[in-house]
Amino acid sequence: MNKLPDTLQRFVFENTPIRGNLVNLTSTLQLALNKQHLPAGLKRALGELMAASALLTATLKMSGSLVLQIQSKGALKLLVVECNSEFGIRATAKWKGEVSDEQNLFDLIAHGQFMITLDPKDGRQAYQGIVPLEGDSISTILENYMLRSEQIDTRIWLHCDGNSAAGMLLQKLPETMNQITQTEDLSSQDLDAWNRIGHLAGTITDDELLNLPTEILLKRLFHEEDVRLFEASNTKFYCSCSRESVSGMLRMLGNEEITSIIEEQGKIEVNCDFCNAHYSFDKVDATQLMVTEVATKASAKIH
Repeated sequence: MNKLPDTLQRFVFENTPIRGNLVNLTSTLQLALNKQHLPAGLKRALGELMAASALLTATLKMSGSLVLQIQSKGALKLLVVECNSEFGIRATAKWKGEVSDEQNLFDLIAHGQFMITLDPKDGRQAYQGIVPLEGDSISTILENYMLRSEQIDTRIWLHCDGNSAAGMLLQKLPETMNQITQTEDLSSQDLDAWNRIGHLAGTITDDELLNLPTEILLKRLFHEEDVRLFEASNTKFYCSCSRESVSGMLRMLGNEEITSIIEEQGKIEVNCDFCNAHYSFDKVDATQLMVTEVATKASAKIH
């Protein structure tokens, strides 16, 4: 079956407080993960988390980045995905020891926690929430987080076969002030709609989620509902690393540490965990880094 284009599409159920998003990732997933030599189970988990990051980013009114992380004291140390407001996504994983293709995410987790970070990138303070891992799937973990931390009813369906990933999100928006002033019948109707639409969505299969075009999928699931579908947004792989950003990181080490590494190894080599880009700094490069740091400090003193 032909793979679907890499898109995120929003939709709403008319005359209800219920909204949804659907995402499909193929080239985005492959560009993000194929250079990392990941065990199959972790690749599928990262694919699901990538789909989830796009679904959640689409619910935010923010220009910046959303970061989802799973940390653990087991064989899996870190699973991290970042999605910016233009749906540029990157992802990576860190683990210790031998991990087989047959092991899934939850085989590798011990004393895990889930973290979500919102970074506005506009000078405003970043927000971070941390909760224990609750659930036996990434979907359940995210649903529990949204309900406990954000008090928003959310249902999420995710699937990744290692080559493509897809996801669907439904949310029941909190009552507006206008709704609060109306009768209790409205809340009852909203709850009935939420339960009905959630039941219909629950019939979706992994194959349908991964392979059906959005219009066909929505019609198959909700053919008796009044659904409005919005224009699609494209997703893509995007890594923000650069020689300039790596230089900035090295300057933070200080002149003494930079000199020590150069004397011991002859050069400084840095690999990006997300895109596998390689950055090398020889003695001349290191000297320029230190000169820049000195100049920056001198400028700060003058002003």
